[in-house]
Amino acid sequence: MNKQDIAEKVHGVLGGTKADAERAVESMIDTIVGSLKRGEDISIAGLGIFKTKMRAARQARNPRTGATVQVPAMRVPKFQAAKALKEAVR
Repeated sequence: MNKQDIAEKVHGVLGGTKADAERAVESMIDTIVGSLKRGEDISIAGLGIFKTKMRAARQARNPRTGATVQVPAMRVPKFQAAKALKEAVR
């Protein structure tokens, strides 16, 4: 399933136009991404929690050359599934 499929499901539930459904899905994704950029957590009941975490700086190896490279510290997205989602998938 991709973003277009989700928009079609939203269109089926809400009616209206497909363009409105696509805008609704796009708006939701933009809101989640924007909140994560600001360092905020997003909690969606029954789905889970989107948050960011700091990954420490580290040394890695280039697989082609074998050379060691320094990877800087960075903030990465993380998703923690809710209990209801875990149980539904089982």
